[in-house]
Amino acid sequence: MSELGSFLQELEEAVTRGTPESRKRALWHTTDVMIAGRYSDDEIWTFGAVIGRLADEIEVAARAQLARQLARFDRAPVNIIHKLAFDDSIDVAGPVLRESERLEPYALVANACTKSQTHMLAIAERKSIDESVTDVLVTRGDQKVVSSVARNNGARFSDFGFLHMIKRAEGDSILAEQLGLREDIPRHIFQQLIAKASDDVKKRLERERPGIIEQIQSSVSDVTGELQSKFGPVSRTYYVAKRVVTTQFQQGNLNENSISGYARAHRLEEVTIGLSLLCSLPGDVIERAVLDRNRETLLILAKALEFSWETTMSLLFLGAKEHRITAQELRELESEFGRLNVETSRSVLEFYRSRKNADGLVDADPQRHPALSMQ
Repeated sequence: MSELGSFLQELEEAVTRGTPESRKRALWHTTDVMIAGRYSDDEIWTFGAVIGRLADEIEVAARAQLARQLARFDRAPVNIIHKLAFDDSIDVAGPVLRESERLEPYALVANACTKSQTHMLAIAERKSIDESVTDVLVTRGDQKVVSSVARNNGARFSDFGFLHMIKRAEGDSILAEQLGLREDIPRHIFQQLIAKASDDVKKRLERERPGIIEQIQSSVSDVTGELQSKFGPVSRTYYVAKRVVTTQFQQGNLNENSISGYARAHRLEEVTIGLSLLCSLPGDVIERAVLDRNRETLLILAKALEFSWETTMSLLFLGAKEHRITAQELRELESEFGRLNVETSRSVLEFYRSRKNADGLVDADPQRHPALSMQ
């Protein structure tokens, strides 16, 4: 029998026959031996099984000490780390949830779904947090949890996570400001935050991030519908295009192929009216999405409608200066489009829709924005 095998056998006997005090001494000795030695993954797992059995026999204070000792050990047994992380006592689970690199995202998700708010708060304080984990934290967490994860620069958010945070920031100026100060907040999400933020929050964001003032002003313009239509509000060609596309829509013939054909023919009016109908959004919002140099909103709308990359590419070329896009930029846009999720994009679209009759998004004068009379 190997030296390690003999040692572990002695530990088994200590677990089975020993007194509470001898088990505790065995626990610390085993932990010290494991941390000081060089062992295989299988041996580390065996150490974890033994330590786990010993940990079952000790009081909370001792388990908390064990958790603090193993939380920063980068080869700590995953089995015992999981056991400690799911302990009902936050004194035991907290150090591991905050610091252990041995906890995979799936384990953190399970913990956040089943344990207490204090467990989630500990997770929210980790050095780095995966998107799948923050999705649960912002959904189930209380105000302390949400605020903590919003301040955590190592936390990564999906579009769903950001959108849910914006909902929770309504009436909470501190959370709204924390979100607005995040460097990783996507522009289209930031637009929605600004649309719902109080004047005080907008002023503080302008003061804290001077370089974003122009973006804030642009975002407010997007939401309030102050962008003047490039092709003229009462042009004859516009009304002809409106009549044709509206008829298509009413007959159920307006679809991706229609939009793709109009885009390839550089028919901006038809594309704008068609997307306005398919997305149930005002024409000026669609026009801005098509013509804006930042293509995020257009990519989201196309993904929400489940358009193919080929159709989306036609829309991008339509809105590009002189209908030209570099090969490198096109590759980046295709990659960004591929990363977008259909359901998340639909959530963003639904948010745009919910705002169309609020904050002056839809102009009351149909002669100024004739496309809106079709809604």
